[in-house]
Amino acid sequence: MTTSSAATTDLAAQWHSLRQVHSLYTNLAREFALDMPACGISLELDPPTQEAADSLRRWLVEVDRLVPVHYLRQYLQTSSSTDGDGLQALLKYCLAKTERGAADRDKIDFLLVQYASQQTTAQPGAEVSREQVAGILEAMLGADSKASSEFKKLDELVLAAGKCKSLKQLLESNVLRSGREFKDSLGAGYYAPAALVAFTGFNLSLRRTFFRLMHEDLSVLLEGLRKLEAQGVTTLDCRRAEFSGDEPISRLRTVCQSWRVLFQAEYSSGQPLRMLVDLREIVESALTGTKTASSSATVLVQAKAAAAGQSSSGDSASTHPGKPKKSRKK
Repeated sequence: MTTSSAATTDLAAQWHSLRQVHSLYTNLAREFALDMPACGISLELDPPTQEAADSLRRWLVEVDRLVPVHYLRQYLQTSSSTDGDGLQALLKYCLAKTERGAADRDKIDFLLVQYASQQTTAQPGAEVSREQVAGILEAMLGADSKASSEFKKLDELVLAAGKCKSLKQLLESNVLRSGREFKDSLGAGYYAPAALVAFTGFNLSLRRTFFRLMHEDLSVLLEGLRKLEAQGVTTLDCRRAEFSGDEPISRLRTVCQSWRVLFQAEYSSGQPLRMLVDLREIVESALTGTKTASSSATVLVQAKAAAAGQSSSGDSASTHPGKPKKSRKK
């Protein structure tokens, strides 16, 4: 192949990859109603010109700044219109950047674990070794990615996360914060292939732990709601979890079912996870209250049940398990 033909082939490959990223970001902008600048470049050029490729690249730089990582995460994990090629194209685009800020690092962090996760779907829930992660990412990183002992701290954090028995324990264990602080301490060293492999393996392990605990918490919560309903309780004071003061249990059950899909979002996102943790505590407090309910609490439940046209047994739970915390800003 001559130098000229090789350059043409390389330009065509770049153009194809840039078009894939353009398509992904355009669909994402439509999904979230983001106000993005017009591209103004014909994407049907065949063969493409270097000028068109450079213009499209400049457009992507501008658009990329407008897309926060949590939008990217939600879109890639819930949209059926994004294929593996689009994910790879975006990951290569982000890895090729020469100037990177904190937002770029977070995107690369997420995209690597998302890509590696897709490559291991044949064995859901199975442990993935760092060597396996290195093999998965070898083509992406294009360099020696064997992790050294300097990343032993990540292994210790994975072990600590594995000992957590609930989402509350995980969120309060400082595992997530310690992982981010370690990442911050590396500075530009985070982008070394060995570091990228180590953190991708770390994130995969945390993702598995998160899903395990999330499903366990939801199961406990749904079972608790079932028991409360059986005892005649129809509403709960859920202001602490940012619901209403008399939230219907039937609606709480529907919300819990929807969270099985919603919680494909990043496990470090505080808001939805704190709501789940708070709801579990509210329900467990209500169930505990059924065993020691005061006469006034029993009357309150009976009054609410009567207002709803239902009867309530004498040992029903108080719907006010405790004073609500100040509502967090949404």
